[in-house]
Amino acid sequence: MKLSRLFQPRNPLFWLMLALNALSMALGWLVQNKPLNTLGLLVVGVFGLANAVLGMWLAWQLVRDPPASPE
Repeated sequence: MKLSRLFQPRNPLFWLMLALNALSMALGWLVQNKPLNTLGLLVVGVFGLANAVLGMWLAWQLVRDPPASPE
């Protein structure tokens, strides 16, 4: 398993993983800097955790699978 296989700009999973990581960062900022009630914290927290798990799964798929051959 090589981490260099994580960088695959021709693979759409790579761009989806980057978008999910950016969204996770934005959700973390939102929870830390904006006053939310309990329901808001719960909704944003659950969405953020699900987002992080999906991003890690996509990263694992990119590292595990062989890189796509250039066409």
